[in-house]
Parts: sequence; C-alpha cells; structure tokens
Amino acid sequence: MNDWDSIRYFLEVARTQRASAAAVRLGVRHSTVTRRIRALESDLGINLFEKSRASGFTLTEEGLQFFVHAEQVESTLLAAQEALSGAAQGLAGHLRIGSTEGFGSTILTPLMVDFQRLHPGITLDIMPVPRYISLSKREADIAIALERPQRGPYLCTKLADYALKLYGTRDYLGRHAPIRRPADLARHTFIGYVDELLFSDRLRYLDDWVQAKQVVFRSTSVLAQYQAVLGGQALAILPCFLAAQDRRLAPVLDADIQVGRSFWMYCHEDLRQTRRVMAIWDYLKQAIDLNRGLLLGTQRALQTPNRPAVPG
Repeated sequence: MNDWDSIRYFLEVARTQRASAAAVRLGVRHSTVTRRIRALESDLGINLFEKSRASGFTLTEEGLQFFVHAEQVESTLLAAQEALSGAAQGLAGHLRIGSTEGFGSTILTPLMVDFQRLHPGITLDIMPVPRYISLSKREADIAIALERPQRGPYLCTKLADYALKLYGTRDYLGRHAPIRRPADLARHTFIGYVDELLFSDRLRYLDDWVQAKQVVFRSTSVLAQYQAVLGGQALAILPCFLAAQDRRLAPVLDADIQVGRSFWMYCHEDLRQTRRVMAIWDYLKQAIDLNRGLLLGTQRALQTPNRPAVPG
C-alpha cells in the first residue's frame, strides 16, 4: 500500500460513490482520484469497487471489509493529530454538524457562535437541512435528528424533548372567525408539509387535527412554513423554539393542541476519544438543558451558557 493518502482517497470515494464528488472534497482533479484508486487496488491485489455510470463506485465485499479497517486507521490518525496539536494549546481543528432545518437554524447556529467564542481554534460547518444526515458517508461528525439511529457504531444520547403548537399571527386571529375549541378549526386554512416528500413520519402531525383540503400551502421546509404563517393567511403547527421567539405569533388552542417530539444527538463511536467532538457534545447538552423551557414553549428567548438571553 502506498501511503495514508491512498486510504484517504479510498474513504472519500466510498462515502460519496463518485470520483468527481470525492475530488471536490479532497481539492484535487477527478483524474487524480481515479488514478489513486487504481493504484490502491493494484497494491492490494483486489477490486475495491464495482464501477458503473448509473451507480458510480459501489464497494465490493472486499471493499466493505477494507472500509472498516480504513476508518479505524483514519480515526487513529485524527486522534493522534489532535493529541499532538492540542498538547500545547487549546482545542483546534474542524468539525461538521448536521441537524434538522429548524433546530439547526434557530437553536444550533447561535449556540455554536457562542461555542466558537470559547474555542476560536475550532472551525465549523453547520448544516441545517430538511433530510437525514448520513454519518456512514461522513457527511458530518455529529448529527442531530428526530429519531434515534436503529443500528450502527454510534455514540447516541437523547438531547431533548420539544413541543409544537398551532400558531397564527395576531392579525390573522383578529380578522378571522374565533377559535375556541378544536371544532372551530374547520373554518380555517392551514400550512403544512408536502406529504410525499416527508423525510420522517415524526413530521406527520397536521393530519390529526385538520382535513387535507384545508391545507392550502405546503413546503418541505419548516422555515418556509414559518414565513408563510407570518404572511397572515393561514395557521400552522410549528416548533415552539421557532415560533415562541416571534411576538408576532400567538398560540391557538394552547391547552388542546400540543405535539411532542424529541431530538437525538449521535456521532461515530470512534470519535469518543476526539477532544473537540466531546467538547461540542458536552457543550450542547449543557446549553440545551438551559433552554428546555424554550423547546417546550414556556420560554421566549434563547439563552447561551456564556451570554445573556438572545431576544426574539
């Protein structure tokens, strides 16, 4: 085997399944990636990938076995690099965190700004997206999701429970028929998700309260739904941590309509020994505990461990 670079190229191709995508992540040419993979396969005397135009680079059985060992090598080298570089200075390095869109934009981002104030040597990629983040493809070092992973070599913890409520603008509620009980919802219109594009059944809650014909605006994005509610033409079920910070919005049937969900945080088990990952892990658990009231709808502003509350 040539060197560590060969393993690094192999890992990126295995995770992206495309030489072109791996080249972008590695900052090299496409031809360099394919040449490195051919050389590695020649050195090992095995085919690591099945290659096709349709599916790209798919790991063979031998490739899957090699992938497990290659990840262990990667983790060992990263841990050694961190231990040596951090011996004489504070935490340093790069981390990528993937999250659900609303939580990532509204809660995670300001908290990570606060974290980076404490540890300026750490650079961050924050990815709030309306889909699952794949840790097996190393799309992120830490993921925050609606569901606990069912399998995989992951360190996992329940980060927090959170609540969702029905919201509308005060202007909307003043202009439309009063809502005093759930039956009154039949006279109103709503905003929701595009059902066939839901990435998790945990987002399927509007059906419990209204008929499909009442949903007049749909989006795959909770932030788009939030902006649509602010337009003052319909109501929507939104996370309290998003809506409660905006005083233009008021909860509707607060005692009757409340949906409970949870956030799970997880990372690869082999990152347990990585100081910068564990620093963010512990910080987030502390910061989220400080904001349980916001997540459950009893608090109106985000608090960071090292600064006063962030006004909504």
